[in-house]
Amino acid sequence: MPPLTPEILLLFVIIGVALVLFVIEPVPIDIVAVGVLVSLIVLEPWTGVDPETGVSGFASPATLTVLAMFVISEGIRRTGLINIIGNEIAERYGSSQYKQLLAVLGLSGGTAGFINNTPVVAVMIPMVNTLSERTGISPSKLLIPVSYAAMLGGMLTLIGTSTNILASDLSARLIGRPFSMFEFTQLGVLVLVTGVVYLATVGRLLIPERIKMGEELIEEFGMAEYLTEVVVAEDSHLVGKTVDQSFAELDVDADVIQLIRDEQAFTEPLARKEIRPGDILVLRTDQDSILTFIETEGLDLAPDAPVTDDTLRAEQAGMEPDAEQRLVEIVVSPGASILGGTLESLSFRDQYDATVLALRRGGEVIHARMDERKLRGGDTLLVQASERTIKRLANDRDFIVAQELTLPDFRYERIPVALAIIAAVVGLAALEILPILVSSLAGIVAMVATGCVKPEEVYASVDWSVIFLLAGLIPLGVAMERTGAAEWLAAVILVAATGLSAPLVLGLFYLFTALITNVVSNNASAVLMIPVAVEAASEIGADPFVFILAVTFGASTAMLTPIGYQTNLMVYGPGGYKFTDFMRVGAPLQLLLAVVTTAGLVLIWGV
Repeated sequence: MPPLTPEILLLFVIIGVALVLFVIEPVPIDIVAVGVLVSLIVLEPWTGVDPETGVSGFASPATLTVLAMFVISEGIRRTGLINIIGNEIAERYGSSQYKQLLAVLGLSGGTAGFINNTPVVAVMIPMVNTLSERTGISPSKLLIPVSYAAMLGGMLTLIGTSTNILASDLSARLIGRPFSMFEFTQLGVLVLVTGVVYLATVGRLLIPERIKMGEELIEEFGMAEYLTEVVVAEDSHLVGKTVDQSFAELDVDADVIQLIRDEQAFTEPLARKEIRPGDILVLRTDQDSILTFIETEGLDLAPDAPVTDDTLRAEQAGMEPDAEQRLVEIVVSPGASILGGTLESLSFRDQYDATVLALRRGGEVIHARMDERKLRGGDTLLVQASERTIKRLANDRDFIVAQELTLPDFRYERIPVALAIIAAVVGLAALEILPILVSSLAGIVAMVATGCVKPEEVYASVDWSVIFLLAGLIPLGVAMERTGAAEWLAAVILVAATGLSAPLVLGLFYLFTALITNVVSNNASAVLMIPVAVEAASEIGADPFVFILAVTFGASTAMLTPIGYQTNLMVYGPGGYKFTDFMRVGAPLQLLLAVVTTAGLVLIWGV
């Protein structure tokens, strides 16, 4: 055993604090990563990371390549290609549950090898809802498979995930061997096929039906007790005041969803609408607040039928079609700029002319004090809004509109051009005519020059949290080497694995990486484990490249929790899943992939 030096102990303290912050997320994980970077530089005498090395992650080929691939993926997304394929699947396989499952798995897994899997899943959520409406099959049965297939599909090529690109950079630095474009495609196909077969057989039996088909959104979100119609009496204190003034003075959790006057419905914007006697107000509030209104504000319960989806579909005389109101589910994207904000601090209602009726976080539906809840990635909001607003939300990268499969402003005519660009990027790198960094940056220029991506869309298309996460964590790998922490951890693992053969040690590295990536970022687990894997392989005389591949594949199989991978978080709310559903479906798959991946590594590359 090498000595446990003060330098190693200090680095472990930094890593331990970072891991805790990654899990509990008091601040975004990219900010934690930048904090790690700063700590390493400030403590240079012990960590060995000087300022130049500390900021080198921002100029790393891995970071810049990932940035370029975000823009190229946006070019494909903007053409609407995935939506066209989704429509075709809905038309062709909408009548068969099994065929639609296989088609969805094929689309999700196949495309994720070449474009970022986050936009793939973002498009597939509304596609799954469309399929579910046609077949009567719960979307819960399809959304976890979509996420898992997209995750596994990312292992088909070098550019499939940011983790692959980061691992290639680490491999080049540690052993002088980066990944080629199709370095592990053979194994990636084996892993993807294994996952698809499992999800189409055993997995589909384990997935619960959380969302019941045939329910209106009002019922699905449990709104029956929270939507009420009241009539404004002649002597009401609210008469003559605007809606905004009336409710600003009341300390109650309530929103006016709709105002009905002389059989004419008025919806957003309602803030400046003056209240008159006889007006019917549709309120979102609880029973205690309703009693307060009736007793103190001169309101009476309306004698009409309960509020339904149709009640809230406002149709005013002379109203333009895209101004008509309806209910829709929108999902907060995992990388959204609004994360950590509240509906109140974001002025959501005023900014979007939309009213949030309920918030679903996994299997929990929240009705009370929603405005004070900090928004998280994967939160699903039940929103009443006009078609115009829904189109705005659908074009906003912060949101995924769960019921919208197609949009009118896709650049369908650019599909051949966008496909040609991504083929050129992949081909030039695969044939080693240009490094992947150069070909991907050229891809950005080509996407903008051909109109696939507009100049103002370039920066918005990049998930900057991933970029800062990579830049912040890359120096951590350097510190693990320079302090001897990687060597020490490798020795500990090998002592614990005494008597085990090299393939079994390889399998343990895969499994351990897969477990920790379920609670921390996949990129963080790769940065932590790859230096350790290289040291361990060297100690037992095994091929370090194979151990790097094991860690790379393990880092992209976060099957056990909804927080381990972005695509899991994206389907968490729309599927109405409980936290434990991912463990229930993913644990057998995780163990199966541990065996298949380890065996594939040994058979293809040896140990």
